[in-house]
Amino acid sequence: MSPPPSASTVANCSSITEAGPLRPGRSTAPAKDATFAAIGLALLSTVFFAMGDVAAKVLTDTLTAIEVTWLRYIVFCVAVVPAVFVARGAKAMHTPRLRLQTIRALAVAGSSVLFILGLGHLQVAEATAINFISPIFITALSIPLLGEKVGIRRWAAAAVGFLGVMLVVQPGGSAFQVAALLPIGAALSWAVAAIATRLMSSERPEAILAWSAVIGLIALTAFVPFHWRTPTAGEIGLAVLMGSFSTVGHWLIILAYRKAAASTIAPFSYVQLLFAGLLGFGVFGTVPGAMTLVGGAVIAASGLYTAHRERIRAREARLAAAGIRRP
Repeated sequence: MSPPPSASTVANCSSITEAGPLRPGRSTAPAKDATFAAIGLALLSTVFFAMGDVAAKVLTDTLTAIEVTWLRYIVFCVAVVPAVFVARGAKAMHTPRLRLQTIRALAVAGSSVLFILGLGHLQVAEATAINFISPIFITALSIPLLGEKVGIRRWAAAAVGFLGVMLVVQPGGSAFQVAALLPIGAALSWAVAAIATRLMSSERPEAILAWSAVIGLIALTAFVPFHWRTPTAGEIGLAVLMGSFSTVGHWLIILAYRKAAASTIAPFSYVQLLFAGLLGFGVFGTVPGAMTLVGGAVIAASGLYTAHRERIRAREARLAAAGIRRP
């Protein structure tokens, strides 16, 4: 599962690369000639995210969603936590905000479980499209939790995105499935994690990443014995692929955000809808319905406009901080 695109939140957790975390005083402004490379990395990440979701859906045929998520987290922890300690040493896990770290980690784990549970009943493209509604929840939660002022344009974009979800879900129609509520719940849970990320903007991103991996794995380990079925060698191999695809996808998107502005990269996350549909057809022989395609396009348009507004707000904030008034 990929993080739903949100230009204002992903950037807070995207400053780790193979060269290590950002250092104080180091410029983070992306070079203009790196923008195309960043877009390429972002697009490639969507392929890996979609492949990870397809692998997860295959596993849900025989394993429970909690066990599948647990297996994914094992791979994630094995890949990420040692790398974080190598980059930062013993102080990698230092945090003055353990409560927020815990809330964020549990929200991310909950989002993963709900999304994978939804994959067991929905097409990959359908679940992906619905899950991309997360920016609407972030917009709504940012008012009471962050004290942000949301203008009419962002609310209009949120309303359009909600319309897109209704087109995919089709409540009251013969095609409606209660399972469609699962990726909606996953999107809401991810929004909580995104708000927690904003509240921890002063925290080192590698600490946030490591705490999310460790706390998430501990929480899932507490529940997995109640949903356990011993996986076969083939299922373990597929689980390793699933976790590897997801981890590589996150690594690629982190690299992309290091090379270009978040508001530039976030819209390209919606290309995952295309790859989810193609891979779903190639592996399961399923073809997304017309309403899924139309609704997905509406959700993507809403997200693109929201990203555009985020870019404008960020530019205005920079100008205000520099004491420059717009002409």
